[in-house]
Amino acid sequence: MNSLDVAIVGMKTATLLFGGLVTFVTYQAFKQRGTTALRSLFVGFGLVTFGSLAAGVVHQLTPLSFDYAQVVESALTVAGFAVIAHSLYTSAE
Repeated sequence: MNSLDVAIVGMKTATLLFGGLVTFVTYQAFKQRGTTALRSLFVGFGLVTFGSLAAGVVHQLTPLSFDYAQVVESALTVAGFAVIAHSLYTSAE
């Protein structure tokens, strides 16, 4: 593992920790309020966070290239942000 791989693993770990924290806080808010907007927000942040985890797994634990890890992460990030955008639209109604 070279220094670039160490930096990537470190940043993915930080992303998982902070993303997990944000996802947990939005889940707690959803449980407390029970609104559709907060549920969508929780799911969106969960998808973005899971995208980072999935990319790390693809990069470190499979023989696939780093490009495939980027595709996995990007797809889940786009899906997560689409759900987050939906949650903002839902809350405006």
